[in-house]
Amino acid sequence: MKKGLLLFAMALAARAQLMSPNEAGVAMGHLHLNTSDVAAQQKFWVEILGATPVKLGGQIDGVKLPGVVVLFKAAPSTDGTIGSTVNHIGLKVKDADAMMAQIKSAGLSFDFNPKARQVMVMGPDKLQVELTEDKSLTAVAVNHHIHFYTVPALETQAWYVKTFGAKPGKRAKFDAADLPGVNLTFSKADSPLAGTKGRALDHIGFEVKNLEAFCKNLETQGVKFDVPYRQIPALHLAIAFFTDPWGTYIELTEGLDKL
Repeated sequence: MKKGLLLFAMALAARAQLMSPNEAGVAMGHLHLNTSDVAAQQKFWVEILGATPVKLGGQIDGVKLPGVVVLFKAAPSTDGTIGSTVNHIGLKVKDADAMMAQIKSAGLSFDFNPKARQVMVMGPDKLQVELTEDKSLTAVAVNHHIHFYTVPALETQAWYVKTFGAKPGKRAKFDAADLPGVNLTFSKADSPLAGTKGRALDHIGFEVKNLEAFCKNLETQGVKFDVPYRQIPALHLAIAFFTDPWGTYIELTEGLDKL
């Protein structure tokens, strides 16, 4: 390969953090956090988790890892992830021991499962993050899963399969469904939990090809949008928001894959 083409390919690889969509046109997009200290969140993601800083539309601070963009809103959260419909998010990491050393140095609380080589860390704003070691990785960390807790776990799984074309299956002992860039994991809660809006993890985002048509199709299925489809030229995005039947706030985007 000629030097110019090689540099171009490397530039594309560095930019292309999100996965190609599935047959329904859907892939993992972003996680949107409320934070009382944007600098602290950015430090956690960049210095410990190896993420790359980004700024959406020159306005919204965030970071990106392979498979996901994480965006920050400078606003205090009502509470952390525990007690909400999304109990935690999960990443795979190359070196659990090195990660724990950095977590200790940062003064964050964590638990370690040596058998599973898994670290559960409480990040800034009480954002719970599960880190599972995968020595085959070339990156420090990559996106892996979102863990939902709802009373009807199997019904929730079926809804995400139907709505987004996710592929149902298992992740270890858990019922799950896969989208490009993320595993959706479902556990049964003893009682209904709080929705995500306003908490540390305010909403989850999926990147959708042909978003306007996708939204129209969801409306025919009875989905009520909190924010209907619209284009945001300043952010180079099209967006829409709605809430799943159990309280998880969801944003659909088109154009985030160009960040």
